[in-house]
Amino acid sequence: MAPLLDATADEAADLERLAHVRPPAWTNPTPAPVYDLVVLGGGTAGLVCAMGAAGLGARVALVERHLLGGDCLNTGCVPSKALIRSARVVGEWRRGPALGVTAAEVRVDFAGVMARVRARRAVVAAHDAAERLRGAGVDVFFGDAGFVDRRSVGVADRRLRFRRAVIATGSRPAVPPIEGLDTVPLLTNESIFELREQPRRLLVIGAGPIGCELGQAFARLGSSVTLIDQADRLLPRDDPDAATILARHLRRDGVQLELGVRVERAESDAGAVRLTLSGGQADAGRTCVLHGDALLVAAGRVPNVDGLDLDAAGVRAGRSGVDVDDRLQSSNPRVYASGDVCSDFKFTHAADALSRLVLQNALFFGRRSARALVIPWVTYTDPEVAHVGVTSGEASRSAGRLDTITVPLSEIDRAIVDDETDGFVRVHHEKGRLRGCTIVAPRAGDMIGEAVYVLTHGGSLAALSGTVHPYPTASEALRIAGDVYRRQALTPRVRRWLTRYFTWTRG
Repeated sequence: MAPLLDATADEAADLERLAHVRPPAWTNPTPAPVYDLVVLGGGTAGLVCAMGAAGLGARVALVERHLLGGDCLNTGCVPSKALIRSARVVGEWRRGPALGVTAAEVRVDFAGVMARVRARRAVVAAHDAAERLRGAGVDVFFGDAGFVDRRSVGVADRRLRFRRAVIATGSRPAVPPIEGLDTVPLLTNESIFELREQPRRLLVIGAGPIGCELGQAFARLGSSVTLIDQADRLLPRDDPDAATILARHLRRDGVQLELGVRVERAESDAGAVRLTLSGGQADAGRTCVLHGDALLVAAGRVPNVDGLDLDAAGVRAGRSGVDVDDRLQSSNPRVYASGDVCSDFKFTHAADALSRLVLQNALFFGRRSARALVIPWVTYTDPEVAHVGVTSGEASRSAGRLDTITVPLSEIDRAIVDDETDGFVRVHHEKGRLRGCTIVAPRAGDMIGEAVYVLTHGGSLAALSGTVHPYPTASEALRIAGDVYRRQALTPRVRRWLTRYFTWTRG
């Protein structure tokens, strides 16, 4: 295998990816007279709609203005997790002495790390390839698309008539209204994975999942990272105790946290970046200046609705994207939407689930509701933070309707022997019925699936208690949470009856 630093190999990976997701010699097909489904957008939501409908025998067209695979493949999940994998090696190396293993000093080849990211992205791109779609019976069109009327879409010089259409155009990084930010060279998730040289000082605006994941990864790889947010803690949507644990780990990895601050101004400074901040946890009236060699903006997402000529189709949209009802139907009964362009859950797995629902509702007159979906989320830091269902805040405001059980990882044998005890499994339940779960653990994203299944199917903590889990694993914490509930259900009255029972049976 050629070394990762080989520039030719690095360029070849990008060419391989593009050959799959935007073939340079691609010719748009001649449109069919009418399509059962026209899909706008070739990210996860659009691909699931198109492949699913074609697999059912529908006549399908998919239109993509840029690259198939969308944000997930090209600028999101795939490259970020490849980067995090390399950074995790550094984290393991740092923990070696505590585990009785001392290795030579670690050396990070940043260009090699980024070349590997692009190489893995090229491999995964085959799953979203234009040829694969064509082989499945989907007519793939590349170009800017917009609605011509309520029943047709225009792309290039072609018109695609449809019986049903799905808007699945995704989202893009939000850029906050900060003075001078438009004059400063900045990175977003759409550009950071193209870096060849490592920024010595990286400033990150946004302490949500993307900011935390990439901030920790770059810090482990050797950058001096400062994470900045108006909120007074990390991950505002997640459990406060989870945020506290994650902040502790980020600081251990060298990330400087500037929370509860406002970025007043951004300026270029001899090729670098200067940010002026106000406020802060220590002094609400203070100001300070931060200097960085690069600036990453990770301040949320904006739905992609521009340029679609939605008015021509009678489709309403607002700041949150396309307006849809619970069935994901727009104000035009023939047009549906799926994924980031219409949902608050801007995750790949949410887009997949919503598109499966769209197929049933749009093609088969279904009545499935998006409200019925149980959608988890995971922040892929170290440790990971995973959540599903009601939050701790909602549980505390339930006026006693919901109870909470927390199992610290320090009580889990596998976590103890792995020296990974800084975390917990927390469940919220209503008389034993699971209503929510938060997990902070090295593999929380893998563990949360069991809680999602139980919650989806109306399961109970008693069922978790009665499920045999392999020993020793971190997932035993879910069984132990069930055990705690069953012990709590053993009321004094039940104990008295049991005491009488055993007294009687001994006689």
